[in-house]
Amino acid sequence: MTYLNYQICSHCIMDTSDPNITFDGRGRCDYCGNFNATIQPNWDTDAGGEQTLAQLAERIKADGQGKDFDCIIGLSGGLDSSYAAYIAKEKMGLRPLLFHVDAGWNTDQAVGNIEKLVDGLGLELFTEVINWEEMKDLQTAFLRSGIPDQDLPQDGAFFSGLYKFARQYKVKHIITGSNFSTECCREPEEWGGYLGIDTTLFNDIHRQFGQRPLESFPLTDILVYKLYYQKILGMKVHHPLNLVPYVKKDAEDELNQRFGWQRFQHKHHESRFTRFYEDYWLPRRFGFHKRRAHFSSLIMTGQMTREAALERIASPEMDEHFLKQEFEYVAHKLDLTVDELQQIFEGPKKTYRDYRNKRWLIGLGTTVLRTLGLEKRHFR
Repeated sequence: MTYLNYQICSHCIMDTSDPNITFDGRGRCDYCGNFNATIQPNWDTDAGGEQTLAQLAERIKADGQGKDFDCIIGLSGGLDSSYAAYIAKEKMGLRPLLFHVDAGWNTDQAVGNIEKLVDGLGLELFTEVINWEEMKDLQTAFLRSGIPDQDLPQDGAFFSGLYKFARQYKVKHIITGSNFSTECCREPEEWGGYLGIDTTLFNDIHRQFGQRPLESFPLTDILVYKLYYQKILGMKVHHPLNLVPYVKKDAEDELNQRFGWQRFQHKHHESRFTRFYEDYWLPRRFGFHKRRAHFSSLIMTGQMTREAALERIASPEMDEHFLKQEFEYVAHKLDLTVDELQQIFEGPKKTYRDYRNKRWLIGLGTTVLRTLGLEKRHFR
């Protein structure tokens, strides 16, 4: 895909494939500007972060007295959630329950990493297995919808399953691997980075393209878990990786040495569908490379050079033969022929705006959180 008046940031590698990006007089993008003005000044992983982490741990322990576990961690087998589990148990002294949602796309490596962490940390694991027929129907409906946001069905299962479990068992504290170090540059909405689980959008797409009712599929609207669960029921979501030194390569090395945890070639490769979606579907159908945001986060936080990022993004993460095999695998797993999936791939391009949604309301909530200083990443 080509862009008129193409421009790329002079510091990171975000570019005008985000149509709303802006640049300052030095050619630096607004993502870099937000990092320098909003994130970096409020991000302390030294003595201040250590003190805040200790205070947080004491509060969670106090609330968890007399319970089987004092917090819950959604574990995918990827780096961020794995390191968050390690920090919670070994550095904070907590008794977390590890919670995994199996949506049918786990790589063997992800499963192996989860097993190694469970054994190595001596923690309990609860796995919720999503009804595959419903998962398949919803994912196929989203593919037929033509929008870029093809990871929303998995995200819906992961986050909704976690929040519903926490509410059912009255778990007050949720530990997440979300962090500034590897995610300070959030993927723009146009690249399939929709702002949350919008049941209005889900239901309209499924109504038009789905073929079976979603009777057991967990689906909790973002406004329900942001407002009702968190503000009314008092559920708290914590980001401990923002309070400790968290360098991607060092964390990978530490998990490998301690538990035999195996690093992935790239972020989100713990899911076979997400790997296919981000490495093949999104860049080849829409011209969007989420790796731009991933690498730009590492550039901003001093973990990657701009030159290395430009060299890496010049070619696909996986080779052509592998991607062709994955295209066939995804088609067959979704009970589509390769030709049917190819027809969907070549079909009309749509966005969430072509379907019923409440994006304006979610956006309003995000703006309020940024105004209050409760959200520091750049959302749009």
